[in-house]
Amino acid sequence: MKHSIIKDLNWRHSTKKYDASKKVSKEDLQVLYEAMRLSASSINSQPWRFIVIQSDEAKERMTGTFANKFQFNQPHIFESSQIILFAHNPRYKRENYAEVVDKGIEDGRTKPEDREDAFGGFFFAELNTDENGNTAPWTKAQLYLALGNTLHTLARLKIDSTPIEGLDIELVNQEFKQELGGYQCEVALAIGYRHAEDYNAKLAKTRRSLESILVEI
Repeated sequence: MKHSIIKDLNWRHSTKKYDASKKVSKEDLQVLYEAMRLSASSINSQPWRFIVIQSDEAKERMTGTFANKFQFNQPHIFESSQIILFAHNPRYKRENYAEVVDKGIEDGRTKPEDREDAFGGFFFAELNTDENGNTAPWTKAQLYLALGNTLHTLARLKIDSTPIEGLDIELVNQEFKQELGGYQCEVALAIGYRHAEDYNAKLAKTRRSLESILVEI
């Protein structure tokens, strides 16, 4: 298929080795950040926070979180251009949704006099809140919507990426506790440009056949 979207998605892969001399431009980063901001989420909850690790100091801190396990992912920290921590709010409350409602008023989507009615969507958040106020399974699901959108955007920009679930989550959340502000990191994303020795770039892309995953009725 020759469509540009399909070409871009066939181009992308999980990069195994980055060229540390190549950095993502500020212009491309701004496009990426705006695309992340525009990610879809249930009831437009946007229960996420993204921490961009790019300074040497921050990368040193991130490197330290691989002290106990997943050391094979450690080289990505300094070789990639940026590492982005994807975090979600594990206790999403009405006051969090109020920020969304009020932004809707500011943007002209919702009339000020309809503010209270706009909270009707929060019912779905309440359905996914347990007796202890925990919303983590629901908000984590929203986080992966943002990750998927980010991966697609990076492919369109021809920026390489590697989703990293091989993290010591406890150490990451402890090290970046202040920046996370109560949010919970679940996955990180390395971005940058592939090295000539990135073996995965040379391998054929393989996915299940369309017939095995899609049913039209």
